Amino acid sequence: MNDMTPGRPDDGMVLIEHLPFETDDGIASRARLGLLVLATDFTIEHEWRAIMAGLPGVALYESRILNDAQITPETLRAMEPRIAAATDVILPGSPLDVVAYGCTSASMAIGEEKVFERIRSVRPDAKCTTPITGAFAAFRALKARRIGVLTPYRADVNRIVADYIRARGFDVPIFGSFNEQDDGVVAAITPASVKRGVDTILSHAAVDAVFVSCTSVRLAEAARAIESETGVPITSSNHAMAWHALRLAGITDVMPQWGQLFERQLA
Repeated sequence: MNDMTPGRPDDGMVLIEHLPFETDDGIASRARLGLLVLATDFTIEHEWRAIMAGLPGVALYESRILNDAQITPETLRAMEPRIAAATDVILPGSPLDVVAYGCTSASMAIGEEKVFERIRSVRPDAKCTTPITGAFAAFRALKARRIGVLTPYRADVNRIVADYIRARGFDVPIFGSFNEQDDGVVAAITPASVKRGVDTILSHAAVDAVFVSCTSVRLAEAARAIESETGVPITSSNHAMAWHALRLAGITDVMPQWGQLFERQLA
């Protein structure tokens, strides 16, 4: 009996083994994106999946990284030694085009280069991004120098954010915060509340763009509508990092439904 000849096991079931098959590039024919999601994050996967849904051949693979729900400088920095292990379990042994670390404030508290070092210790060939890395790339693509910032963070985390952005050569003439340190509560802040926060920022200073910091905040699906109403480009942690990861992976599709940024290429 050859491999294609039906066999008949003792229970009477017909068994046909070694059926012929062909392979292709799978669902990631254009790009494989790895995403490190905070254990407490409710939002980033939803927003990234919505954006990627319009991009056949782009696949998203995720891992969760342990973090504390209370957002403080100390809990943010505590994530650094966990980054490599969380990266390593995303498709072990298979290449990733980009690895994105999904925490804005920790990327600044730890430092982008230290985050990248941890990722590259297990994925040396992957390009890397973080929400603030994506935001800086977005500001350059939008030709924005004066940035209005909106966050949910408490005061000491806000200081890290403001100082970090200014140290990279951008002006922050206006900074607003909900001053909420619990990630679960932040994820429940309504898009209408975020819009009111943006309006308040714009009423106090002229800016080239608004950046909404924190991967738990819901903004991506409202970005285009807010831009249409205010006339000011807007991006967020999830929104900017998704765009940056796609561009790093060579995905140049123009997607105006996601706002002005998704009509731009890397500067």
